[in-house]
Amino acid sequence: MSKRVVKELVYDASPDEVRAMLFDPAFRERVLADQRVLRGSARVDGGVVTVEQVQSADGLPSVATKIVGDEISIVQRETWTTDDHADVEVTIPGKPGEITGTATLLERDGATIERIDLEVSVRIPLVGGKLEALIAGMLEKALDKEQATGRAWLS
Repeated sequence: MSKRVVKELVYDASPDEVRAMLFDPAFRERVLADQRVLRGSARVDGGVVTVEQVQSADGLPSVATKIVGDEISIVQRETWTTDDHADVEVTIPGKPGEITGTATLLERDGATIERIDLEVSVRIPLVGGKLEALIAGMLEKALDKEQATGRAWLS
């Protein structure tokens, strides 16, 4: 079983401007700061963008904190295979689950849409579905914050 997250982030900028923003480690680190992570970093190596972060597990249900502990380490890797398409993989090292999907840049009505399509899978009997829904909700909030940060960055 898995949970799908599809989100469109809209930017009033050209695809080239949005692509440059997404490949800028300073932008990625600004997003991390705006998301109030405990620690984080971003790096770009060719067409691969890697964002590593540590978030507090405060406020998570006890079923989640029993699995992840007090802090959650997250590694996000985007492999941009073309100027407008990336394969996305998000992992929580050492934990039973994964998030995979794509990011695509589309131009529409003078704006650039970053379409995120992710599949959340947690392989834990009985509670996996609950954790998938929890993670999907957290992803949507994180993407909303990224979009707000991106709009400010591009203005």
